[in-house]
Amino acid sequence: MKRIVFCDFDGTITARETFEVVLKQFAPELSAQLLPQMYARELTLREGVRQILASIPSSRYPEIIELTRPQPMRPGFSELLDFLEVQGVPLVVVSGGLRGMVEVVLGSLVERVRGIHAIDVDTSGVQLQVRSPYEAGTEMVAKVKVIEAYAPDQAIAIGDSLTDLNMALQAPLVFARDRLAKYLDEHQTPYIPWNDFFTVRDYLARLWK
Repeated sequence: MKRIVFCDFDGTITARETFEVVLKQFAPELSAQLLPQMYARELTLREGVRQILASIPSSRYPEIIELTRPQPMRPGFSELLDFLEVQGVPLVVVSGGLRGMVEVVLGSLVERVRGIHAIDVDTSGVQLQVRSPYEAGTEMVAKVKVIEAYAPDQAIAIGDSLTDLNMALQAPLVFARDRLAKYLDEHQTPYIPWNDFFTVRDYLARLWK
């Protein structure tokens, strides 16, 4: 069976919602207006994230990366990768945030993940311009489309927030925490609650015996 783990980044691999912190710091007024609308699902992620990022000067992009660099990872991520490598199961990072943020936090662990799918940034203009090969529907990075591109027999999803909802509604096995868990409760969709990656590893170890 071709199993693949699809893991969110912000608030999932990182111990806090890094992308939200960036948006609030570099576009405070627009973030204060649009983030609540996005979480209430009155404004799509695709529209809201694009508007906020497009308001940030390209010259500030290095500051965004430096703000992200020291962000701590949630405990157990490298141990989960160890376990998955023994099992022959790849992990793919799917983020509704910026690729540069993912890469700077993962560091050398980038080499141990199968792929990273996130928003790419063009800094050649005055303001940030964003693009994503998986932009579709309500999302800048349509995570269901990423999963479909890998064509797994079983997709395992790990997430924490609204950007993970569509992925979680499609995947047969979901680990959810924080806002994502609340959204899935509203949809009456089952999930495994988790707080660190040791929980995920131990659950999968029991399941795959």
